[in-house]
Amino acid sequence: MTFCRTLTQILLTGTIAVASAAHAAGITVHDARNRDVAVADVARTVSIGGAITEILYALGLESRLVGVDTTSLYPAAALHDKPNVGYMRQISAEGVLGLNPTLILAIQGSGPRETMDILETAKVPLVLVPETFSEDGLIEKIRLVGHAMGVDARAECLSAAVGADLAQLRALRAKVKKPVRVMFVMSLQNGRAMVAGHKTAADEIIQLAGAANAVDDYDGYKNIGDEAIVAARPEFVLSIERGKESLQADAVYAHPGFALTPVAANRSFITMDGLYLLGFGPRTAAAARDLSVKLYPALADPGGAFTSALSAANCRQ
Repeated sequence: MTFCRTLTQILLTGTIAVASAAHAAGITVHDARNRDVAVADVARTVSIGGAITEILYALGLESRLVGVDTTSLYPAAALHDKPNVGYMRQISAEGVLGLNPTLILAIQGSGPRETMDILETAKVPLVLVPETFSEDGLIEKIRLVGHAMGVDARAECLSAAVGADLAQLRALRAKVKKPVRVMFVMSLQNGRAMVAGHKTAADEIIQLAGAANAVDDYDGYKNIGDEAIVAARPEFVLSIERGKESLQADAVYAHPGFALTPVAANRSFITMDGLYLLGFGPRTAAAARDLSVKLYPALADPGGAFTSALSAANCRQ
């Protein structure tokens, strides 16, 4: 027994030493700014972006996290156990640097710009993680985060599991014969709907689910009126759960524009958790599958079964 304990201690010490040596030797990360960032120490990492935090937990690296942002809603332990540095687009430089981080991982689009400028000039490596809404972009996000943390093998494990789930999703999507038209609505204000066009997470998740974005004539988000809503001919409205600010089904059905579409006639309103649906983290394939089943109930039959490789994988060690 003594020999076994000693051997275990040697192996654990050796593993830690190898990891430490790898960072001591220096890891270079090519980030979203098209810059090479040298990372030497990941012992005190701050994560800005819910998908980044989710990836770090999936890789078993939560012990290295000393701070997260308010979008780090999954797993729940993140915001419960770690200091909160604020909303990703309203980060305080003092709040981040006050945690004495050795590495900052931030999703592309974090801000404000003034804060990011301060963080970039601080003597702490700042890795900006690309926010690309695509299957390939999701896999690259996992690999980049894993590489920055010095756990490439774990990242490959997670990438393989997520890739397998995306492959299952493609097979499921192939069963869709006629894509329905979905309009993602962030909010309704003063009679106008803020909706998602191309090059958004909402647009990509709609396509991953085997549907078509009803808004197809512009990129990003835009406020549109009644005529544009009717012309888009949405069959479903999709939105996210945002607590008291969540869009309500009755408000959609009573809206003059949506009242003239199949959305109101068929009462086809779907709402899902925001990070799950739009976060483009490890659970994206499962989120798209859940949305697909809501849009096409027949896919919930045994023939459309989805067995998550992610849930069965252990990429934490």
